Amino acid sequence: MIKKIKEPTGRTAWVTGGTRGIGFGIAKSLAELGYSLAVNGIRTASEVSDLERLKNDYGVDLLYCQGNIGIEADRQRMVKSFLDHFGSIEILVNNAGVAPRIRMDILEVTEEEYDYVMDINLKGTFFLSQMVANHMLAQAHLESESTFRCIINVSSISATIASINRPQYCLSKAGMSMLTQLLAVRLGEHGIPVYEVRPGIIKTDMTAAVTAKYDALIREGLCVTSRWGTPEDVGRAVGVLVRGDLPYSTGQVIMVDGGLTIQKL
Repeated sequence: MIKKIKEPTGRTAWVTGGTRGIGFGIAKSLAELGYSLAVNGIRTASEVSDLERLKNDYGVDLLYCQGNIGIEADRQRMVKSFLDHFGSIEILVNNAGVAPRIRMDILEVTEEEYDYVMDINLKGTFFLSQMVANHMLAQAHLESESTFRCIINVSSISATIASINRPQYCLSKAGMSMLTQLLAVRLGEHGIPVYEVRPGIIKTDMTAAVTAKYDALIREGLCVTSRWGTPEDVGRAVGVLVRGDLPYSTGQVIMVDGGLTIQKL
């Protein structure tokens, strides 16, 4: 049975790409913690009915911001919509991302396919983070110094594990990893930590096409924890960070991969 939040925290969070998969798992975890939420996605409001159920189940204020973070006008509109509704952004979770529409060898990837992935996964995340970080700095001078703010970038084990049939995706996640460090350095003096959450093999609609492949690999010992990861696993990790439990760990990577990347004999 779902327990409704009777007293919302009054704190605000924005989850990009939060209508399905990992993003929805994160949104659910934040709703459980009592956060007022904005969730971004590219589908129409009528196509994201799960969000309405999330709002009703947990009794939190939830705003849907439709738009593509890879497009400047959409970013501007969504930030304005968030601020008009909530007043301030305290938590930004950069989760929005796409996989290549066609998997192609690194020697065959077209510029069009490269731009499609990079514009959303990295460029959009970069400039949205820039906008929100500037807002956070402005708000820090107006509100209590005790208000905890942070930025969380959801990347992938593909940030360090090479997949030659989707190189642009790997590059986008490696870039997000560096973005985490850059923002952490820039925002550190203002007490705003920036984290990277790096999921492994997570069971979502994005991985549905390779289910049989990874079922076999997991049975053969791919992960130390012998199962698929779930969106809830990632959501719990984000929950730890937004509570402010790791304020001295800015710029660091939180692995959610079942031990997949442990080097072992």
